[in-house]
Amino acid sequence: MGKNEGDNILYVQMLGSFSVTYNGSPLLAGAKSGTTQFACLMQLLWHNRKEGVSRSRLEKSLFEDRDITDLHHATRSVIYNAKKKLKAAGLPDCNYIEQRDGVYYWTDEIAVKEDAAELEELYNQAEQETDPEKQLELYLEACYCYTGEFLEIQGSLVWVAQEARRYREIFCDCVEKAVQLLRISQDYFQMEELGLYAARINPLADWEAVTMEALISLGRDEDARKFYDDTVELYFQEQGLRPSDRLMELLNKLGSQIGHHYAVLDDIQETLAGGEEDATGGYFCSYPVFQGIYRMVERMVDRGGQSVYLMLCTVVDSKGNPMKEGSMLDELSLRLGDAIQKSVRRGDAVNRYGKGQYLVLMLNTTRENCKVLQRRINYHFVVGRQRTGIQYYVNSVICTSNHERIQ
Repeated sequence: MGKNEGDNILYVQMLGSFSVTYNGSPLLAGAKSGTTQFACLMQLLWHNRKEGVSRSRLEKSLFEDRDITDLHHATRSVIYNAKKKLKAAGLPDCNYIEQRDGVYYWTDEIAVKEDAAELEELYNQAEQETDPEKQLELYLEACYCYTGEFLEIQGSLVWVAQEARRYREIFCDCVEKAVQLLRISQDYFQMEELGLYAARINPLADWEAVTMEALISLGRDEDARKFYDDTVELYFQEQGLRPSDRLMELLNKLGSQIGHHYAVLDDIQETLAGGEEDATGGYFCSYPVFQGIYRMVERMVDRGGQSVYLMLCTVVDSKGNPMKEGSMLDELSLRLGDAIQKSVRRGDAVNRYGKGQYLVLMLNTTRENCKVLQRRINYHFVVGRQRTGIQYYVNSVICTSNHERIQ
């Protein structure tokens, strides 16, 4: 929303955060001010300027299930106090909140520009536009108008949750349709920018695939490879989650399209080695890479009969229960990764599967050697009288139905 000082317009931001300014001065701002009864009243009135808010809806939103003897009187008191606050804040003196036939309205004497309403208006215009260039411009403007969840600080309110879901759906539709138009016009620079913005504003919603497609289409192979790795790292390690099946499928499909320039075998082999000659410990890799190694090893086992084991290491509390969250888990998880790296062989593959969990793929080893490795990990992990520990699960890659739990 364009804001000009002295334009006598009330600017209301409800997407991303809640704030109100008038003539360049803040009227309401900050998380605390956005959750008061006064703020709740004004949010309802400003967001429903055209249709107004019925008395019953207003009373339900203001007082919820509280036992109030005279709801009508309590509502009138809230409105009276709100008018006093609005005047004290520097708004022109007028009847800010009008009542007509049992419905409350914000006055027409003070114009309001609300970002959520602007987003919806841009979306409706884009849906009706027939010129592709103008339509793309409107969709993009709508996308960047969405700066976060609708009234996230009031997300527990039913009407807010409903509107938040609706605006999120509008945003997603705008992004998808803008991407379609950008793909047709082959404007991959804007597609990259939009993908990065969408992923930041609406995280864990698979928008990284948009950026990946743009990078590959621009021929930026190295950037695409790094973005692929960073995305998987984000989902697996920072968030403690696996990417969705859809995202994994898209990223793997797009990743397979990455091309390489002509090269001789020696150069290719040097690139594949990646400077690992002096590396110590196991091969620490992302989940997709670990998955690829596992599948290749599985085929090798079928042909050669090698003894291969997969081990899952999980951080547990003093009672032996898996730890799933908390700052202590973050520290213990890093320490476990370091302990594993110091304990495994150079030819073993290691993956941080999630918070407090690691996978280790061990080639040409025995069940007894697995127990030896566990003792080495414990030695590097346990400090002093530490009560937390590690729980181990070991499966043979030859026969995955044989499952053994080792404490």
